[in-house]
Amino acid sequence: MKDNTKLLLAIAFAAEKHSFQKRKDEAGTPYINHPIQLALTLAQEGEAENETLLIAAILHDTIEDTETSPKEILQLFGNDVLQTVLEVTDNRQLPKQERKNLQVVNASKKSENARKLKLADKICNVNDIIHHPPDNWPIERKLEYLDWAEKILLQLKGTHQALENKLQNLIDEGREIFKTSNTLVAD
Repeated sequence: MKDNTKLLLAIAFAAEKHSFQKRKDEAGTPYINHPIQLALTLAQEGEAENETLLIAAILHDTIEDTETSPKEILQLFGNDVLQTVLEVTDNRQLPKQERKNLQVVNASKKSENARKLKLADKICNVNDIIHHPPDNWPIERKLEYLDWAEKILLQLKGTHQALENKLQNLIDEGREIFKTSNTLVAD
């Protein structure tokens, strides 16, 4: 039986780091649900044995969104996890639009684990935008997010077929739902 101690440690670590954060949905879902869902998505799509990837998925927003230092992750989880987390960490010093543009431009240049993590992150975010959106996002902003996610997807083609298909299907589903909603509002 596989030892899941490091994965459980990562979940506990991330839960502590994100303990006061909430998602932007109407319910104010605890933020930790997002990295857990991301790791679960990866596991369900054939990456259950990739411990480095699953741990990085759990920790992927800790440096960017909390007071976590790279040194903490290195000491607790090792260099491979740290490098994957760093690859998907945005530089918060840059303006939001520049960070978004860099995600598209740099997507294909990342390691295989970072590309898979990026696909799973977009899957979870697109799913949330469709089913648990931020309550103040108009349909236009939701559609813009789907367009941006698709640009990233196009840069990640050839990484992991199942994740790519899942993301494309969600983007298509979201467009259909939002365009239908937009039509109903206009009528």
